Amino acid sequence: MTQTTRRPAGRSAPLALQAGDGTDWIRPRLSLLRRLRPVTKLLLVLPWTMVCGVVQTLMLLLPVGSKTMVPRLYWRGMCAILDIRVRLVGAVAHATADRRPVVYVSNHSSWLDVLVLGAQLDACFTAKEEVGRWPVIRTIARLGRTVYVRRQRNSTARERDEMRDRLAAGDNLILFPEGTTSDGARVLAFRSAFLSIAELPVTAAGKPPIVQPISLVYDRLSGLPMGRATRPYLAWFGDMDIASHYWQLAQRGGMRASVLMHAPLDPRDFPNRKALAQAIWRASADGAAALRQNRPAQPAPAPQTSPQPAMPPTAAPSALA
Repeated sequence: MTQTTRRPAGRSAPLALQAGDGTDWIRPRLSLLRRLRPVTKLLLVLPWTMVCGVVQTLMLLLPVGSKTMVPRLYWRGMCAILDIRVRLVGAVAHATADRRPVVYVSNHSSWLDVLVLGAQLDACFTAKEEVGRWPVIRTIARLGRTVYVRRQRNSTARERDEMRDRLAAGDNLILFPEGTTSDGARVLAFRSAFLSIAELPVTAAGKPPIVQPISLVYDRLSGLPMGRATRPYLAWFGDMDIASHYWQLAQRGGMRASVLMHAPLDPRDFPNRKALAQAIWRASADGAAALRQNRPAQPAPAPQTSPQPAMPPTAAPSALA
């Protein structure tokens, strides 16, 4: 005998997308809407980029005014369009009373890092010189006053002088010392050569900038915690094509990036550049591991004593989730 399941009066039956129940037409339409998301988002990105580009061009022509206000607004709008929510943990360091600027140092796993950090920090990016040859991207980078560097152990005198001039003029810089992007499951070793700018005298008193380590992890996708299986949706590494990566990423929503701001460090408290790189890497890697594992993460405090490098940063083991 076949039993009939009755539902309480006054309640509607749940929508069951099963074959033969009269709702078969919904599934292909939902799939189509999902595939159209990258197009609709791109249609929002283009006019937003054009408007902010015109405004930033005018701002750069003016002798006064903030040069980072429009880029920060632009990156916030990009995060909103791509449905990326940013959770900021800890305090963002600002220029000190004696006018020492800040070099923000972060791990790097995706082109999305630029959007996320650009929306939170009043600073200019440093990027590999190849970015200056990418269509469209190079225009955005130029308007954001990006400093280009060669991915080599030693920077040229011209690059070093340009970064020193930027810092001396009061600009803050954002640095990715891994030199490349990772798969998001670890933090690669920080190259100490990239931190040579932390040793530059940039104030009238000859003091160097302060350095703030950052841990950046994407820990939510479609509102759910991310793991090893879903992390490649946001990580951009190896020979991935940025266009196809965007297409896959933009079909999804509910993304969250957690940015952990650690205690600022004074380069003068460290015996050498390798010791400084080791301390920054340790703070960034440990914080990123905690965020990946969905554990409560707290900013790493500044060392009380000058740390001794247990190993060079290029030999440091990666922190895995």
